[in-house]
Amino acid sequence: MVSKKIFSLFTIILLLVSFTITFIPSQNLYAQNTELYFTILHTNDEHSALIPSPLVDYHPHLDNPSLGGFARLASAVKSIREEKAKTKEPVLLVSAGDYIGGSPYSWLILDNKAPEISLMIELGYDVITIGNHEYDYGPDILAQYFKLAGYPESQNSTAIVATNTLPPSGHPLNDIGIKDVHIKTLENGLKVGFFGLMGVEADEVAPLAKPVEFTDQIEAAKKAVEKLKGAGVDVIIAVNHTGVEEDKFLATQVDGIDIIITGHCHTPLYQPVKVNNTLIFSTGAYLNYLGKVEVAYNTQRGEVRLRNSSLIPLNHQIGEDPYILSKVAEYTAYLNSYISNLTEQRFTDIAEVVVYSDFPLNNKPELRESPFGNFITDAMRIISSEVTGERVDFAFQANGVIRGALVPGSMPYSKGQITFYDLATLVGLGSGLDGEAGYPIVSVYLTGEEVRRVLEVGALLQQLMGDIYFLQMSGLRMVYNPKRSVIATIPFINLPIPSTRAVLSAEKYIGEGVQNNKDDSYFVPLNKGDERLYHVVTDYYIAQFLPLAGKMLPSLEIILKDKNGNPVEVDDTIIYRNGKELKVWEAVVEYAKNQPKDSQGNPRIPEYYNTTEPQRLIVKWTIPLILWPILFIAIMIGIIITLVKKIKARRKLAKIS
Repeated sequence: MVSKKIFSLFTIILLLVSFTITFIPSQNLYAQNTELYFTILHTNDEHSALIPSPLVDYHPHLDNPSLGGFARLASAVKSIREEKAKTKEPVLLVSAGDYIGGSPYSWLILDNKAPEISLMIELGYDVITIGNHEYDYGPDILAQYFKLAGYPESQNSTAIVATNTLPPSGHPLNDIGIKDVHIKTLENGLKVGFFGLMGVEADEVAPLAKPVEFTDQIEAAKKAVEKLKGAGVDVIIAVNHTGVEEDKFLATQVDGIDIIITGHCHTPLYQPVKVNNTLIFSTGAYLNYLGKVEVAYNTQRGEVRLRNSSLIPLNHQIGEDPYILSKVAEYTAYLNSYISNLTEQRFTDIAEVVVYSDFPLNNKPELRESPFGNFITDAMRIISSEVTGERVDFAFQANGVIRGALVPGSMPYSKGQITFYDLATLVGLGSGLDGEAGYPIVSVYLTGEEVRRVLEVGALLQQLMGDIYFLQMSGLRMVYNPKRSVIATIPFINLPIPSTRAVLSAEKYIGEGVQNNKDDSYFVPLNKGDERLYHVVTDYYIAQFLPLAGKMLPSLEIILKDKNGNPVEVDDTIIYRNGKELKVWEAVVEYAKNQPKDSQGNPRIPEYYNTTEPQRLIVKWTIPLILWPILFIAIMIGIIITLVKKIKARRKLAKIS
């Protein structure tokens, strides 16, 4: 009887516990009731990567190492959207800028087409910002580019947000409908606010953006956050073309930014960076990755929680969307026709193999001579000599317009091959006075003293502004100490004092063809005060910039001249062939195609370009200039002390005697 009662009591307790557990809400259920889920897909620095790169290794059916391409991007985005639709989770797609200005596909902008932005609208991008490379062809061309893609009407589907961008009154960019902030209400009722910034460093490397100006980033962000909060948004997302470091600083200065999607520095963040409750994400560049950020917004606490984030490689496993693939094929046909006309049929297909190599030509390390830099400047010097019919003594090119290393094919079907597209992508920035793709090569004459000043300017700029201003060179050999370019920096105002004493020695190469650094007999000194004229080539942008140094520092004055020594304007120094500007990319591709033939009759890059040894640009560390006065004073004090001691010793001897 007792056992029966115990059993009945035990049964009642179990039922009560079971009942209680059933009606206690689980943590997941609580989260679902108080959190709204959404996903952000993001890219940045797409740089006209309409097709996978390197093109030479791409294969539509076989596994291959090429990354990127809009057809793969479309396929990945479509797959994620379909997956999220099953749970009715909204998906946003955004870009942090620099969607143009990289591959030859960006050249189509100069042929009245808008491939990148048109495809991005097709893919359903919600928000994009404007990066520095959007200004590669100037703000007028950029306005035309947006109009070709249907703006301002296209703002209804793909909003352009550029918060601190300030076009002058009456400029056509004002007709595009560019926004300072943008608000989107998602299907689950969540209200998301966006703003977008052009960064400080990005502004500095956008010389063709004028007369467009960019206001202070911190102040612009504060105003945007205040405006968005005033509009009652739940989540604030910055889509910035600023770079990770600038955005880390931004997050310390401006509260209320939940998420920053950043671009410009080409740094893939495999894990987000968190600063002051702000999460920062970046995919790197060239559509190598699609960023995926899964987020939850707590409606009770007003907080954003990161559920998960990842970088999805846009590789062969992704597959390609057939419709976008067909649109890309149309643009490829346009591009082949454009290049054919531009080169007078010398090149007609971006997939054409122009040269072979058994090794990559690196563009690193930073702030040093590089194999690819040597190849490019040799091409500029040698091809310009052929076109002008006059020996070119020196060629200069900046690292900032060398977009990467030249890597030959690695697959069985592409081993050692280098295509027109892969090579031109690395050297095809800018445009000329003719409105056609690529910076033109200019031909000027400088005195030997002015050439040495160019070397001093190069040494100074690399110290002050970094690797993008480092000058690669052909036709000379130099020994220098970059640390000597600045004597000292004035405290508090952080103003450097240039020395113009970084170059220890310079020599001119007097041989023919490729520079032979092993034989000293091919070099003669390039002395200070040399008033003889030398033939120099560089690109149009650098030629514009070099004379500015003399305006800031008279001891570095450089005057562009013709072969008779008469001053000339840079616009009058462009090299023409058959009435067309000779472009940097054109010279490099032709030089590649003219390399010595191998046993199979194919042009092959010689072993010479596998290394920089022996070097053209030799760094030699010496005693810092600021120490010389100190050393001189120390020596003088030492001499005085020695003399005083000797005098005292003589007097002492004199007294004893």
